[in-house]
Amino acid sequence: MTQATDPKPAPESIVLTAEAARDFAAALFAAAGVPEADATIAARCLVRADLRGVDTHGIVRIPGYLTRIEAGLVDPAPEFVFEPVGPSVARLDGRNGLGFVIASRAVGHAVTLADEHGIGLIGVRNSTHFGMGATYLLQAIEAGYGAMVFTNASPAMPPWGGRGELFGTSPFAVGMPAPGSVPFVLDMSPTVVARGKIRKAEREGRAIPEGWAVDGAGNPTTDPSAALKGGLLPIGGAKGAGLSMMMDILCGVLTGARFAGDVGDQYKVFDRPQGVGHSIFVFRPDLFVTAEEAAARMAHLVETVKAAPKAAGVEEIFMPGEIEGRCEARRLSEGIPYRRVDLAPLVEIAEAGGLPLPPGW
Repeated sequence: MTQATDPKPAPESIVLTAEAARDFAAALFAAAGVPEADATIAARCLVRADLRGVDTHGIVRIPGYLTRIEAGLVDPAPEFVFEPVGPSVARLDGRNGLGFVIASRAVGHAVTLADEHGIGLIGVRNSTHFGMGATYLLQAIEAGYGAMVFTNASPAMPPWGGRGELFGTSPFAVGMPAPGSVPFVLDMSPTVVARGKIRKAEREGRAIPEGWAVDGAGNPTTDPSAALKGGLLPIGGAKGAGLSMMMDILCGVLTGARFAGDVGDQYKVFDRPQGVGHSIFVFRPDLFVTAEEAAARMAHLVETVKAAPKAAGVEEIFMPGEIEGRCEARRLSEGIPYRRVDLAPLVEIAEAGGLPLPPGW
């Protein structure tokens, strides 16, 4: 007679290959009415964030997007038409589709314009949250182009000297290819920290560092819940606040999108679409020098930066985006670790819809 034993508890985390994570994410979007090709784009964008260690913008956020689709605030299958406004400039009405799909298609069109005219500029209105800005830089870089990708966002911080949320965590993203070397991938928020990191801390029950945020009364706080009801602090004081206002001009004022505190928060505003705007600029590296010269000059820049004298305690100097690039290479080989508690809401949606669960769940 064998003695009964308690089953071993499931491990706290699970490791998925990038392909498995993309397939799982795409199936969730497709089940919500997103066309297969667009579901694949959205999944690829989210998983790329997870690959690069930016898990605040990864597949754990899918339930929020699906909720807005179900509420009729995001159109799962809009038709996109690029309206030319000049030889190398076009505008796009995103028709409240998924921001990932809108921005990916806008970069693709900008690449086409840049291939013919040297530069391609797309102004986007009626979009939604598009995730990690570096996604779209990498799309251009991998096609051999440089890019600047901007978006505005829902209110998260006050204007300098003010109180109360007005401008967003609108990322400032610039990329440049460096064939044979390390590409330049700068993706930064004008706030001290992205709001996704505050939400992650709240999910995990952790305090946030001092200097990240203020509460609803404008007092410094280390409580993520209080921070989400208050506001984030800008980098460099007035300079960061000015950058956020610049994003609102480039992506809201000029494109016809919402601006001046009117962009909807995807987690709070459920009576109307978000109205996000993007400004996407793609350019050929050989505009002023040959492609070979551009590559050689970028390689020289990278070598010079990485060979610079190091400060005390620093083992290596990294290019912007290099750490994330190494993380991506490692996770492509070893898999992406996910906490089961973070994937549980997605699994619940999949089970309710009769969809396959992640391998090893």
